[in-house]
Amino acid sequence: MYKYFPHTEEEVQQMLQRIGISSTDDLYAEIPESIRFKGEYELPLSMSEQEIRSTFQRMAQQNTVLTCFGGAGVYDHYTPAAIPSIISRSEFLTSYTPYQAEISQGTLHYIFEYQSMMAELTGMDISNASLYDGATATAEAAMMAVAAGKKCNKVLVSSTIDPKVLEVVRTYAHFHGMEIELIAAVDGATDKADMERQLAQGGVAGVIVQQPNYYGIVEDYGGYADAAHAHKALLIMNSIAADLAVLKTPGEWGADIAVGDAQSLGIPMAFGGPYVGYMCCTEKLMRKMPGRIVGMTHDSEGQRAFVLTLQAREQHIRRQKATSNICSNQSLMALFVTIYMSLMGRKGMQEAAQQSYAGAHYLQEQLLATGLFTATYPQRAFFNEFCVDFQGNLDGLLEHLTRHGIFGGVKVADHTLMMAVTEKRTKQEADQLVALVKEYGTLQH
Repeated sequence: MYKYFPHTEEEVQQMLQRIGISSTDDLYAEIPESIRFKGEYELPLSMSEQEIRSTFQRMAQQNTVLTCFGGAGVYDHYTPAAIPSIISRSEFLTSYTPYQAEISQGTLHYIFEYQSMMAELTGMDISNASLYDGATATAEAAMMAVAAGKKCNKVLVSSTIDPKVLEVVRTYAHFHGMEIELIAAVDGATDKADMERQLAQGGVAGVIVQQPNYYGIVEDYGGYADAAHAHKALLIMNSIAADLAVLKTPGEWGADIAVGDAQSLGIPMAFGGPYVGYMCCTEKLMRKMPGRIVGMTHDSEGQRAFVLTLQAREQHIRRQKATSNICSNQSLMALFVTIYMSLMGRKGMQEAAQQSYAGAHYLQEQLLATGLFTATYPQRAFFNEFCVDFQGNLDGLLEHLTRHGIFGGVKVADHTLMMAVTEKRTKQEADQLVALVKEYGTLQH
């Protein structure tokens, strides 16, 4: 047997005898021989630590690192240098979930702080201990609305929501018997009249909107909560977490559930993850919330202590009574954004958001001044992300920018480019992008 396996040959035989087979090969008897792999695994030879480091360094050098002007739900925000050091501290870093409260006080403490900060950031009463990402958090919110609505199983979703999020919501809906209907959009924003018309038809458990929406537009959601509540439906708002440092919060809009991705709170883009989904709600809905909540109490000596509470998950109660079978995000990323918010503080987060706003508006002005672009939604306000229409070959332009080290944005239609600016993007980088646009325009003529 292999030296790292804990069982002796004798113990293996005892286990095989107990289940009535003679060898471990019998465990796979039902798998046809025709599909079994019989070759040798192409595993590399053993290497020293230095050789391994060199190997991974060579692999990393194959990646092309571009100056990022793209967004669409993932943003290149600054990560304070202290975060990697703090998250590796032993009282925080854990390989598993903090079921054993007496040895998990560090983990439980930071989750409690995470919940407190996210509740404040969203203007809501309660936060859970995080979910996998913003898309699954939104789908879970739809399920919450249906559970709260009892006999209603329809959820209205704005057409201006991120298409990736919509696909996840539809996947969840398919397997949970939910009906998803889209609310029409007018000039890049949700059509309130269409939402009210569908609400009036009845059977709606919830309404999902996004702020800022997929196109970067800051929508006016005044009256949406009242309209939903008049028909006994919940208002669910998906938001980019960092933008809430300066924008009106879901709580101020009257939302019942606030969800979204917290990647914008300093988590590196990291080729697509891992990220962390947040979910906050009103106190009334607290017992319908999936995942877990950490609460604060006092021990027998009167000292402050933290414990898991309201764990309405299938691991803790009967499966059929669980709010959801989703597990919490493994909380390392929740720790990441907790430290980010602690280090940045209210003023730091507001300053980063304001710099992002200013940079995006400067870039749009410069692009429009080239005469090669027009604003896709000229009458709409935007925050740090916007859409422009290019008068030419958009694929060719993006290739030209890439060759010069710039990721120019996300193509959302044949001639429409969606661009994002964060506090990391400098005026010089924006000017370089505009210069390359002009150069491309000259080459085309």
